[in-house]
Amino acid sequence: MIYLELFYIVSTVLLLLGLRMLSSPSTARKGNIIAAVGMGLAVLISILDPIKNDHGNLLWILGAICLGSLIGLLYAKKVKMTDIPGLVSLFNGFGGACAVFIAIHEVYKFDATQSLGFMGTTYLALFVGGVAFTGSLIAYGKLAGKVRDWRNGISSYFNLFWLVGCISLILFQIYNPSLYPFLPLVILAASLIYGLSFVWPIGGADMPVVIALLNALTGIAAALAGIVYDNMVMLLGGILVGSSGIILTMIMCRAMNRSLLNVIIGGFGSAVHSIAGERRNIEKTSISDVSINMRYANNVMIIPGYGMAVAQAQKACKELDNTLSNKGIHVNYAVHPVAGRMPGHMNVLLAEADVPYSKIKDMEEANAMFSDTDICLIVGANDVVNPSALDDPGSPIFGMPILEVLKSKNIVVLKRSMSTGYSGIENPLFSNKKTKMLFGDAKESIESINKEIKTMD
Repeated sequence: MIYLELFYIVSTVLLLLGLRMLSSPSTARKGNIIAAVGMGLAVLISILDPIKNDHGNLLWILGAICLGSLIGLLYAKKVKMTDIPGLVSLFNGFGGACAVFIAIHEVYKFDATQSLGFMGTTYLALFVGGVAFTGSLIAYGKLAGKVRDWRNGISSYFNLFWLVGCISLILFQIYNPSLYPFLPLVILAASLIYGLSFVWPIGGADMPVVIALLNALTGIAAALAGIVYDNMVMLLGGILVGSSGIILTMIMCRAMNRSLLNVIIGGFGSAVHSIAGERRNIEKTSISDVSINMRYANNVMIIPGYGMAVAQAQKACKELDNTLSNKGIHVNYAVHPVAGRMPGHMNVLLAEADVPYSKIKDMEEANAMFSDTDICLIVGANDVVNPSALDDPGSPIFGMPILEVLKSKNIVVLKRSMSTGYSGIENPLFSNKKTKMLFGDAKESIESINKEIKTMD
């Protein structure tokens, strides 16, 4: 019916408008709501279409929607901010699983009239969806600390061999669709295995890049499924998610000064680069000393990392920012592109605390400001401030652009312990003569600093 096509156009426009508004923190919340309304309208239209065709499956559709919505609502409400990257990985995985179910359903409806192009698109949706599903589950397990990196000398060769094997099976099945009826299930199993073997060896510090790549794969799978069902919203949404995911992956690879191929086969973060002998040179500080130094500083730079998310210290940072700003001290935030466990993780935390976007500086801008910075307050960041990336050719992160905090006059690092970052690489910054270590819970430490500064003239 014409009105269904019209509503599809409306939902597509809402989706495009919402995604466009996500490009700015000031409009992101509204954009998220508009995009959700657009997708909700698309779901409603997809329900009405079976009613029009009278397939008698309305109750199944409604039941699946209610069950999925309930599971998603309950899980999303209880998830901690530190677990948001894992939640995103699960969402990616289930998106890939949807493409798998669609493709399997269509594959077993093929007949002699199906074109090679249509069959190829369907099998490609099956393959990409399967890789996105199991790959995202492994990514979730790594982020949750339930899955360790697995790597040996033949893992990269195995992945290459397996990928060629999957493509060969798909091509064989396309040209011989009725020869082996069980072969689609073999292709599905091979795709699921490749998703596991593809993500499992990748080191911990590369997980933000991997999440962006898996997000792109899910979008591509959705777009392919949209082609299969001739569904404009699925096609457009998948293209947008896939293309933006690929662009984000490339941006993050550039931020780490590494190629995507190097991320996939390089195993960054899988080896420990120890400087245990230098650990003994660390210098501890106290709440009082940090408070005095910050009170009489002119420029302060706060550098958030995953430790800030663990401690839920973003609002405490904002309160400290307010106190310092009221006393005439300039406060800014330096955010590295791969800080945290997923793209934009730190930006989300700071936005939650209502930190003005004008105060959030990207890596290049922050590096230009460090020479005029009196104190850098590092809140749980590790790998993104590790100077080994600049001066140690033997380090696994050598060549990766970092926040060059050693250009500043003083550095205070808030950490619970001397444990390494997610990459497992030791950080010589902690033993540098400019650095003072303040151990303890980051939120409690910042709140204590803030209280002391409020009492000073």
